[in-house]
Amino acid sequence: MERRTALARLSDVAAQTGPLLGRLYQGARRVADDWSARVLGSDFEERVALLEARYRLAQDPFGFDLDTARKAVATCAVFHRLYFRTEVFGIENVPEGRALLIANHSGQIPIDAAIIGCSMFLDATPPRVTRAMVDKWTATLPFVSMFFNRVGQVVGLPENARRLLRAEELLLAFPEGTRGISKPFSKRYSLEDFGQGFMRLAIETETPIVPVAVIGAEEQYVSLGNMSWAARALNLPVFPFIPQMFLPGGQLPLPTKYRIHFGEPMRFFGDPEDDEAVIADKVWLVRQTVSHLLAEGLRARKSVFF
Repeated sequence: MERRTALARLSDVAAQTGPLLGRLYQGARRVADDWSARVLGSDFEERVALLEARYRLAQDPFGFDLDTARKAVATCAVFHRLYFRTEVFGIENVPEGRALLIANHSGQIPIDAAIIGCSMFLDATPPRVTRAMVDKWTATLPFVSMFFNRVGQVVGLPENARRLLRAEELLLAFPEGTRGISKPFSKRYSLEDFGQGFMRLAIETETPIVPVAVIGAEEQYVSLGNMSWAARALNLPVFPFIPQMFLPGGQLPLPTKYRIHFGEPMRFFGDPEDDEAVIADKVWLVRQTVSHLLAEGLRARKSVFF
């Protein structure tokens, strides 16, 4: 008798709490949907569907996987939208079809590349997959090299770049290389010399160059210089000395406000095998344009963090 009474009470409790749990679930679901819409945008699935039409039909020769990229963008979007609160200017300047994004490089860790890629995925119309050219040494890193391939990044060899541009892809290159990413804080927003490879490639493939200025990454980690002995010991190109890394939570970048400025496309013609001096003049024009975009953006911003 007592057992039946206890079961009856449990049944009454379940009947009373069932609707409440249902309302709690629906409320939590609405919060999650609102959060997702804020971070990813209400049209995220439509953007993925547009890219599926391109990347599901053909096997990417470099291992790009749209499912992995989709998850990576969903994670990166939290930093793009909420942590760095990125503002994007002039993204409509990126033409359809093949193009070369040429940007300043900074921040000790290539977060700038991830945020540019996230912008092209979430903010561009139509959405684009950005194929960043990464340093050769990254191919030696276990797990990292495979992940890079699956999210569309490619070792920066000329033959790889040609193949992607002939497939009408969007390439991102940092002509400063590791010299840019390892600059000390005292040299923030001063551009290192640009390599010439991207210009020869653009001329050969008749690809427009879009200059890009990234503001905010220069302050995310305060580097006091390069510890060359540590870099040699770890077989790395650079090993910056960043005091904040030794503080609790200092491994995260500072929540600086990112601003990305896309300039108007630049087109260059001639012989890709021209003398270095001829190519250098054209590279100088691109470098000056990026420098101008940086100067204009720095003048316009009110604060590093807001």
